[in-house]
Amino acid sequence: MTHVTWSADKTPVELEADYVVVGTGAGGALAAVTLARAGFKVAMVEAGPWRDPEDYPSTVYGSLRDLSDEWMTGVTSGRAMWPVVQGRVVGGSTVINSAIVVRTPGDVFADWERDHGFGGEALAKRLWTHQDRIEGELSVEETTVGVYGNSNRLAQAGAEALGIHDHAMTRNVSGCAGSGQCLQGCKGRKKQSTNLVYIPEVLERGGTLVSSAPVAKVTIQKGRAVGVTGRFLHPRTKRKGGRYSVRAKRAVLLGASATHTAPILQRSGYRHPALGGFFRAHPGTAVFGVYDDLVDMNTGATQGWASTYYRTRDGFKMETLALPLELTASRLPGVGLELLERLTAYRHLAMWVHAIRAETVGRVKAAPFGRFNVNYTLNKADLERVRRGIHTVARTHFAAGAKEVLPGVYGLPKSITADQLDLILEGPLDPRAYIGVLSHLFGGAVMGVDPRSSVCDPKGRVRGVENLAVVDASIIPTTLGVNPQHTIMALACSVAEDLIES
Repeated sequence: MTHVTWSADKTPVELEADYVVVGTGAGGALAAVTLARAGFKVAMVEAGPWRDPEDYPSTVYGSLRDLSDEWMTGVTSGRAMWPVVQGRVVGGSTVINSAIVVRTPGDVFADWERDHGFGGEALAKRLWTHQDRIEGELSVEETTVGVYGNSNRLAQAGAEALGIHDHAMTRNVSGCAGSGQCLQGCKGRKKQSTNLVYIPEVLERGGTLVSSAPVAKVTIQKGRAVGVTGRFLHPRTKRKGGRYSVRAKRAVLLGASATHTAPILQRSGYRHPALGGFFRAHPGTAVFGVYDDLVDMNTGATQGWASTYYRTRDGFKMETLALPLELTASRLPGVGLELLERLTAYRHLAMWVHAIRAETVGRVKAAPFGRFNVNYTLNKADLERVRRGIHTVARTHFAAGAKEVLPGVYGLPKSITADQLDLILEGPLDPRAYIGVLSHLFGGAVMGVDPRSSVCDPKGRVRGVENLAVVDASIIPTTLGVNPQHTIMALACSVAEDLIES
């Protein structure tokens, strides 16, 4: 095992491998392990630090500090500033997500084929085959009633009362203990994130991990990618370490995420009219239900129930999500004594969310100091989806027995009872009125057959540069309407296989 990371010694570090993979999340890790299994030496370069599960923080503050991208301070520019949720640690967002695994829906491949010239049944069969294998390797299992907790049970009961069909929540966990710590990293090693499953395998096969090492740019010589360069950065103090360069004998694969891959290409001098474009997401908002009985939403699986019933009909999916007290405080209405009073009811709250399959398209570009800028403003049609989603989630709370809901919408009452439910449908169509986040990010370096509108070809290879490919959600040209981890992993395997064969 070779692991190189920040040190006070600023002597330049030079390494070489057959393949260099930037990023160790869902895309980077699966590309790296695919290449390593084929017998190649792989160097993985990760902006974040290595963290053993035993050292994961127990608080949200610690998670933002140690596991998140720039303390989760990335926000959209545009009409409203919505936070952009991502991890920055070895394992990427697989460390801090809720481990939800959903196979790529068949209609997605039809969309890709119709609008972007690739996809169809052949790609569907290929990705589903990869997903079959990945599910075994990650110990994917259904969330059992035994680890549901009251919040998930209530959501299921409310959905059943309304005739909303749910789907079995499957997650890459092995014997979930229901400790409600997914967002802070699973200290019990139950969540099978890439840093526990795939990164160690790459290292055992002779690979190298370079951590706390944000990539500044890809080195491109005579139209060919030959490596990456950057400078080590202390994960807490942000003190700069020595410079490093990692040379690739065969190819460079970018898996730095939908917010960082396009900026890396921009800083590398790569130019394409579609670079940074076609940025998409699943924007989401939350609704608190207030119950007479104790809920204790942080007991049980962080996210143990979901439904895609409205995915194609109204363009959103529903999920439970448990927030710790300190994050809940930031989402509740009121200040001072009013906020404190609401916090006394914390154990009686259940928070459920919806995420829309947005049609809004934005753009991501490089910003100073290695950061990114996302320009993204929800259009009217998407804001109507947000409004319908909040209404449906609130209706489900009332069907489960909530006495009131807290919609979190400026211009509406802070608290709404069942007889006021339809007020939500009259909410403002202004993104500034909603407390939302951008998760499930796509685009920036999309695939397609048209060289004018796609940065990458249908095999994930960057146009105009030899031996350079993208293996993260940047290449996905549409939203999915489901959690994207499984799709990203399968696509990364396919891109890596195609590189090996070529």
